[in-house]
Amino acid sequence: MFRSIRSNATATALVWLCCTAAGAGLVGCSDSSDPADDGGGDGASATAQERTADEDLLTGTEKIEVGGQSVNVSCSGTPAEGRPVVVLLSGGGDDLTKLAGIQETLSAKDRVCAYDRLGQGASDKPAGPQTIESTGEVLTGVIEQVAGDRPVVLAGHSLGGLISARYAPDHTDRVKGLVLMDATSPTQNADLAQEIPESATGPAVELREQTLAILGGQGPEKLTVTDGEVRSAGDIPVEVVRHGKEYLAAVPEYGPGLERAWLGGQRKWLAVSERSELSTAENSEHYIYADEPDVAVAAIQKVTDEAAAD
Repeated sequence: MFRSIRSNATATALVWLCCTAAGAGLVGCSDSSDPADDGGGDGASATAQERTADEDLLTGTEKIEVGGQSVNVSCSGTPAEGRPVVVLLSGGGDDLTKLAGIQETLSAKDRVCAYDRLGQGASDKPAGPQTIESTGEVLTGVIEQVAGDRPVVLAGHSLGGLISARYAPDHTDRVKGLVLMDATSPTQNADLAQEIPESATGPAVELREQTLAILGGQGPEKLTVTDGEVRSAGDIPVEVVRHGKEYLAAVPEYGPGLERAWLGGQRKWLAVSERSELSTAENSEHYIYADEPDVAVAAIQKVTDEAAAD
């Protein structure tokens, strides 16, 4: 689905926080070799919906209103009795079409939805600066409309993973499982400042400055991402999946440290639940669901099965 990461070291490293790059004048993070995917898993691009037996739940790709703003949503699959709805969250700079492949696969068994956050894809631009709390309010509005009264499993990539893990502890009544695919570190600002100090020279300087700027709210989502402790969502099933190909090592001088910091960030996310497990997608760079879709699908299905059994 995606082409290989660029060979230029700085461009390669910018992808590690694809919470950041695309749409902000930075190196794009997600060239797709299958641009026809629309996120619905069936090749349809119309906004009109097809109703399932559950007349209150949308199927297809369409715009919904959340807090007075238009949010682009794609849902596929039939709700199954006793099983949670899977909600997919892409990384920053990506839209729901990037997740269309795994959405289609997962929807053979479960109801699966993806959406564009404000500032992403076909959703409205944010009316002003966003915080983790305000983007969480949009997520709540989406869940209410796509899942009805059903529980959900959140599966997020990169920034989408961070948002999912920050959201779950405050919504344990609805969130019954998490899959974090190379999620942005909960201490990303500090990690980056420590590994690439102000005294640094060379390509790493651009990486540090651009990434910290986007984390400071200067990206299309206008989302400020601050560091924080990982809060517990109880004992829900959680799969933390990290990349196995150490592409961050391409950054001259600072690459090995960036890889160590990234791994440290993945381990920190284990504190989100008493039932968290960390695994490695051995043949993947940052885009695990594109490099090894079977790994991503297996992790999401495992968590969904465990959540349904609870």
